Amino acid sequence: MTIIKTNRDVARACDALADQCEHMAQALEACGGPPPLRRRAAGFDTLARILMGQQLSVASASAIWGRLEAGLGEVTPEAVLATSDETLRSYGLSGPKQRYLRASAEAVTDGLLDFKKLSRMDDTQAHEHLIAVKGIGPWTADIYLLSGLGRPDVFPAGDIALQAAAQRLMRKRKRPDADGITKIAKRWQPHRSVAARVLWAYYAVPPV
Repeated sequence: MTIIKTNRDVARACDALADQCEHMAQALEACGGPPPLRRRAAGFDTLARILMGQQLSVASASAIWGRLEAGLGEVTPEAVLATSDETLRSYGLSGPKQRYLRASAEAVTDGLLDFKKLSRMDDTQAHEHLIAVKGIGPWTADIYLLSGLGRPDVFPAGDIALQAAAQRLMRKRKRPDADGITKIAKRWQPHRSVAARVLWAYYAVPPV
């Protein structure tokens, strides 16, 4: 199975995207070249990081993760399940985030979520396997496939930053919703994961 492993893989995909889409070429020019890889090791730690980042700013999510990691030492399913709600709350986890993190930890310890098996599944199977766990929605599953497993053709259509970046890049009057940007992203197959990275980088570039 082809995966995105290195910055060179990202650069090759960017070359292909620039050749097949003028908007991608414009975004890459605005960003000053290919975005960084930003891969994380597959496993519970990465999934937990993504769960902490749901519907939060990067700064807020980083602060919560820092406190959680410092408090637990290592963010493992066993450590999460052994920690009280009060302690997790003191780290900044809301009630829903506590429940989602515990549900994922329980799924791992019960054998319902197997990261080794997950890595051998195709994108659709892996996505379905993840969203079967309470608290893991389509966005979280897509981000895990992209950043944890390095899948090359995954696009988190529900990501607001991607939608806003596409709106600005393509000069659309309205921000495309998940269905709309899914249709747009078809032109970027089979490099949609790298297209998402490009759009995130473009989103961070101040408008001219």
